[in-house]
Amino acid sequence: MSNQPSLEELRVCLLDIANSPIAKRTHAAFLLRTEGSNEAATIIADALRVREDSSLMRHELAYILGQMQHDSVCPLLETILDDENDDVIVRHECAEALGAIGKEGSIDILQRYCSHEAPEIYETCQIAIDLINWKKSSQNVQKEHAHGGSRGEYLSVDPAPPVAVTAATKEATVEELQAKLMDAKASLFNRYRAMFALRNLNSDASAMALVTGFQDSSALFRHEIAYVLGQMQRSVTAEALSTVLRNLDEHAMVRHEAAEALGAIGGQVAVEVLTEFTHDKEQVVQESCHVALNIIDYWSAPTAEASE
Repeated sequence: MSNQPSLEELRVCLLDIANSPIAKRTHAAFLLRTEGSNEAATIIADALRVREDSSLMRHELAYILGQMQHDSVCPLLETILDDENDDVIVRHECAEALGAIGKEGSIDILQRYCSHEAPEIYETCQIAIDLINWKKSSQNVQKEHAHGGSRGEYLSVDPAPPVAVTAATKEATVEELQAKLMDAKASLFNRYRAMFALRNLNSDASAMALVTGFQDSSALFRHEIAYVLGQMQRSVTAEALSTVLRNLDEHAMVRHEAAEALGAIGGQVAVEVLTEFTHDKEQVVQESCHVALNIIDYWSAPTAEASE
């Protein structure tokens, strides 16, 4: 008999803002993502509509909708993006989700926000448009499928397709990709392509090449660097991520993503720095630290180790 909770149980947990801890609700949201049905997407969408929820939770919900790729949720994502009274981080994630879903009808609203005053929004919208246009080419889609499809080994729909890298040229390619990653004259879309190619190389060298991205002037870019390092789970990057989290002058969006990356990496260093910021003045940061610590605790439990 399966111990998997029902969709109704997941819905109740996800919508129980008052009584369910955010870590538990986040877990419920990702179980719904794995379930993948239209009904699961509807539950996620209903939760995203709840403005009283935290920006961290709602931004995770928008991210999940992008990953699930049901275009029925596009009107909701567009409505939130179009709402100047909503949280910038949530609106940015809605724009990214629209790019992940890839519906050409979303281009109009994305273009409207390409000149928005908040760089987190206008940069995301431009990347999303570039992704949709890239996917419009049948030749690009064929290349994508030839390299493992849109999700790849990390099982994520990325905001930009990685540059193709052959196994024979991995070592020489790290420097080349790092140069593309840090080319401030290139579009963010093309720099993201280099970023995800470095992620796919999945070595300590490629991870440390990505760490140099924390020097970039774009907070959106820096936050994506942290996200990718969390996917890679390379302990060699824990020190750099800890430095980002400890930097109180850094954008909260970047610090929160660094916290979640440390949760994915785990270890005593991560536990210590995350614990240090569980009462951070930025709600999105403190909540991310609690979620990250919960993840570390879960995977450290004997039952989790036994089931791997």
